[in-house]
Amino acid sequence: MKTEFSLAQLADPDIAEADKILRACVHCGFCTATCPTYVLLGDELDSPRGRIYLIKEMLEKDKPPTAEVVKHIDRCLSCLACMTTCPSGVHYMHLVDQARVRIERDYSRPLTERALRAVLALVLPRPKLFRASMIMARFARPFAALLPASKAAATPGLLRRIKAMLALAPNGLPAPGPSGGSVFAATGERRGRVALLQGCAQQVLAPRINQAAINLLTRHGIEVVLVKDEQCCGALTHHLGQDGDALARARANINVWKKEAEQGGLDAILITASGCGTVIKDYGFMLREDRDFAGPAAQISALAKDITEFLAGIELAPTTQKGDVTIAYHSACSLQHGQKITGLPKELLSKNGFVVKDVPESHLCCGSAGTYNILQPDIASRLRDRKIANLATVKPDMIAAGNIGCMVQIAGGTSVPVVHTIELLDWATGGPKPGSIGQGLN
Repeated sequence: MKTEFSLAQLADPDIAEADKILRACVHCGFCTATCPTYVLLGDELDSPRGRIYLIKEMLEKDKPPTAEVVKHIDRCLSCLACMTTCPSGVHYMHLVDQARVRIERDYSRPLTERALRAVLALVLPRPKLFRASMIMARFARPFAALLPASKAAATPGLLRRIKAMLALAPNGLPAPGPSGGSVFAATGERRGRVALLQGCAQQVLAPRINQAAINLLTRHGIEVVLVKDEQCCGALTHHLGQDGDALARARANINVWKKEAEQGGLDAILITASGCGTVIKDYGFMLREDRDFAGPAAQISALAKDITEFLAGIELAPTTQKGDVTIAYHSACSLQHGQKITGLPKELLSKNGFVVKDVPESHLCCGSAGTYNILQPDIASRLRDRKIANLATVKPDMIAAGNIGCMVQIAGGTSVPVVHTIELLDWATGGPKPGSIGQGLN
């Protein structure tokens, strides 16, 4: 793709990166076939290729984004299926992230939308606030039906989004898990030492996921530490275009993880929420121009691993799982497209006694995508229903996934237990049978 940035514009490292990404695009359109919004809506501007044109024009002209540009960028899930499909290696993720920062900086959204985004950015990365909000939402859920229905529009109204938020709220919350600063000793001879990302929403909605990871790792000789003063990874505000907040959180995490690695040693930083993992693995790029943090950020990104990546490198105990349990494996977009981890979780499950079934249209997003199912609830609901219909075709006993957002999204439309991959592997090697994320959510 031909670009027309001036030399002055190209002096900006972000514009130089955008120019490189844009020039890699050859207009082939392969990306349209795997883009969830294009598949649903059939609008070229709701495809990666269409959005690339919009972003190119916005950046080249260096003018505030129009409402039309914002509408189509907001509809992007950042599922990154286009990057898996693209034969030219167009790094769409870094391009759309840059567009979101530009929109956040230069576009004035309606007051109600600004307020909603501000609340999401304030509450979701803070577990105590998030827990309190879930408790309040539980009491508000019965009144959701009384809210007037919003009219169909290009951008959902506030009432529709409030309904979506209330629908996602659980009927009850589990007790909090262990706090930062906790260390879990290895059973028997210590074979390694890892930090386990505590997460934000996950530690409120399903602390049992990390507990299963701790149980499995310590059972296999791995010491686990929950690093004190760890923050949200920054993914949520990063995808809302609030890069100042996201980068501040990244720097804070780099400092505490680097300190932990220097004091106690770390073989890896393990992540059980793949949405977080994709962003942490990108810290090196995000802070590449920061003189003080570029090096440490790259080191932390290199240490970051999805939990299944790490488990593939150790020999798990012989399986104790009895009977044939059919698992429909949902491959989270952030795992398969963002981190290029596709077959590994299924291989681990198969080796440990489960019957793993491939799901039709496994490349398409379930519609969760961070805050997408709140900000774009109508598209998200259509994607969820499509995903659940595909999952149902394999008649599973359980649905497994590696990302809390996907688990909550899918559980909202099915009675089949939705569990984390690590819970199944813990069960297979001596742990308890996992519950369902759907318990208390439906």
